[in-house]
Amino acid sequence: MFKNYFKTALRNLLRFKFVSFINLFGLTVGLTCCLLITIYLLNELGYDRYNRKADNIYRVERTFSNSETGVVSLELGAVAPPFAPLLQNDFKDIKKITSLLPWGNTTVQYNDKIFNEKKSFFADENLFNVFDVKVTKGNASKALNEPYSIMLTEETAKKYFGAEDPVNKIVRLDNQFICKVTGIFKALPDNAHWHPDMLLSFSTLKDTAVYGEEKLRTNWGNNAFYTYLLLPDNYNAKKLEAQFPSFLNRHMGEKTSDWTSLSLRKLTDIHLYSHKDSEIEENGDIKRVYIFSAIALFILLIACINYMNLSTARSALRAKEIGVRKVIGAGKAELIIQFLSESVLLCSIAAIFSLVLVSLSLPWFNKLAEQSFSFKTLMQWKIIIALLVVPFVVGISAGIYPAIFLSSFKPVKVLKGIFKAGNSTLSFRKVLVVVQFSVSIILIISTAVVFQQLRYIQNRSLGFNKEYILTFNNNTGLNTSWEAFKTALLSNANVQVVGRSSRIPSGRLLDADESQINKGNSLAPTKADIKYVQADQDFIPAYQIKMAAGRNFSKAFSTDTSSFLINEAAAKALGLKSNDDAIGKQFQYGDRKGQIAGVFQDFNFESLHQRVIPIVLFASTKVNGYNRISIKVSGNTEAALTHIENTWKKFLPETPFDYAFLDERFADLYKSEQQQQSIFTIFSCIAIFIACLGLFGLSAFTITQRIKEIGIRKVLGASVGSIVNLISKDFLLLVIIASIIAFPVAWYVMNNWLQDFAYRINIAWWIFIFAGAAALLIAFATISFQAVKAAVSNPVKSLRSE
Repeated sequence: MFKNYFKTALRNLLRFKFVSFINLFGLTVGLTCCLLITIYLLNELGYDRYNRKADNIYRVERTFSNSETGVVSLELGAVAPPFAPLLQNDFKDIKKITSLLPWGNTTVQYNDKIFNEKKSFFADENLFNVFDVKVTKGNASKALNEPYSIMLTEETAKKYFGAEDPVNKIVRLDNQFICKVTGIFKALPDNAHWHPDMLLSFSTLKDTAVYGEEKLRTNWGNNAFYTYLLLPDNYNAKKLEAQFPSFLNRHMGEKTSDWTSLSLRKLTDIHLYSHKDSEIEENGDIKRVYIFSAIALFILLIACINYMNLSTARSALRAKEIGVRKVIGAGKAELIIQFLSESVLLCSIAAIFSLVLVSLSLPWFNKLAEQSFSFKTLMQWKIIIALLVVPFVVGISAGIYPAIFLSSFKPVKVLKGIFKAGNSTLSFRKVLVVVQFSVSIILIISTAVVFQQLRYIQNRSLGFNKEYILTFNNNTGLNTSWEAFKTALLSNANVQVVGRSSRIPSGRLLDADESQINKGNSLAPTKADIKYVQADQDFIPAYQIKMAAGRNFSKAFSTDTSSFLINEAAAKALGLKSNDDAIGKQFQYGDRKGQIAGVFQDFNFESLHQRVIPIVLFASTKVNGYNRISIKVSGNTEAALTHIENTWKKFLPETPFDYAFLDERFADLYKSEQQQQSIFTIFSCIAIFIACLGLFGLSAFTITQRIKEIGIRKVLGASVGSIVNLISKDFLLLVIIASIIAFPVAWYVMNNWLQDFAYRINIAWWIFIFAGAAALLIAFATISFQAVKAAVSNPVKSLRSE
């Protein structure tokens, strides 16, 4: 019987070639989209799963809050250096602890090869006991034990040493440290939350001026060390977290837990759930996983509905076949199995085609998502089983309604030629079309809102001029020759301003301290949460930030080495009556005392995901206080770049010139939203296209049922336009109903999405009108094609008796 079902199914698919092609095409595209999104989802959900002990690894995180108000001011994914040894000492349940310190740009030189390594980390000897890092050369247990030892990825080693054996080779770091290569390791997988190209031994930090052994034991304020715990199997991490407040009070002083706290985050939750103010790399978002999962299900749902509509649309063509089968003894169950076998066969063919399409479209998808997804992701035994089951699940889901519908025909009526689909059947098909277009309209609106929001944040004034600003890391080699370097740069007319600062706009504001302001005759503590940036007198002019009151730093005032500049938000947070009231006020920030010299207008230092927060600027008194250089250039960018690079090479011949434009850095902040917009647009078009196939099926069904009516109307003088209008109006009403359903759903979904932005658009009413009108236009174009074809056909053929 199954062989017979298969042969019959194949014959029917070949008999109705056009309908079978549309069904096959819709299901293939739907499954292809689902598989592509499945690859993306598997990658996102599989972050850090390459570690065999992933379920037992936790990251220690730190939160700062106001002790009086309890308001959280800073959330960090890293902690201070003393925590790791103290945690290991106090909590015996912890099997291993390892710490990582991102070191940013590190200049590495071997013979005449010099490169800036942007992904360098200090790591301790416990790293390989916690993380799975495959060491291909060297001894993993000893490679990071000694000071000035480094390990490189295979790609990095090849860049410096070519075919030579890199182990025990000597390289120079930052033009001052002589280090030995002690091991080579394979690069971590793409779906890891950190990607080191170079590992430096943690013990090296003890010999550096910035840290030193004493500071590593006592510096509680430098929260830059990413610390990971390896806990026993099935260990309750909450049990350990409950002991952290007493741990803090014991080591940092009484009531420390009132203003800072520690917490644990599972390693496998970092990528999708952690959005701290400091992260090693930009993380994903579980919301995005939900959105793309919904899109995949929506497209597959539309494809299945499309199949139902097209299958039932050709029911009249198979009515006599079903009647004859019933007369010669076929039961309803046998007919249902026969029709389901057709559906499963079609889905199986679609699944095979979709796998081919996935392999062909992966390079495009990788380019769109800026990833390196592999078809091998689908070659897991769980996924293979799912792929084998999919044709049956989708086939039965899509085919069960047409199977029951077709098998319910009464043979007597069918064979007498008086068969007609009931109104309830037609109504159900209309419901399916409404669902299809509701989903399509939601996707159109979502795409439009994402586009509008991205355009808004790209064009919104940030409160300063980000154009023609060149930024790069300050090098320690310039500490003693800064003024000469600056003068040389300014000797070219294309270079307008050269400034230094500890941070630059587009980065996060993480540094903060306690503040006091003059009230009466003395300084009084404030509750204000104010972040600080160390900046020289050229920082404000370089970014063309406007002053609201007072003045900028100036060399003409010797006291400015201890003066402060605050923004308008800080003035409000300090409780000052006006910006002018701040000028000349005695102010203390941390252990630094001075006067407020000026108030500058608020500007968006960070991305528009964050609101403007209180900021204080002051000059650095430390040699290494300024980490970044900002250069404002004229419109002749090429000439300016050439001059800056030549000057850099003159002063720092052994350091590569590595720069970035500020506007590009800001654009990178919204890269994930840009990708989301592109994916929304593409999948919206696909969903609408498949929905139109469903509408095509329903209109074909209706025209088939009304073909004699159309013929009679033509004989009686009806015009082509009136017939097209007659057929189209019912379908266009379905699209209008779909719009009414889709509008509130789309508004709710996108309004929640916009909450991630501190500065966002109001969803305009015209977006909904545009989406509805677009859906109506597309639907009308789809229907009118068949309606016109029916209206211009010869009525003699439709009225001729069978």
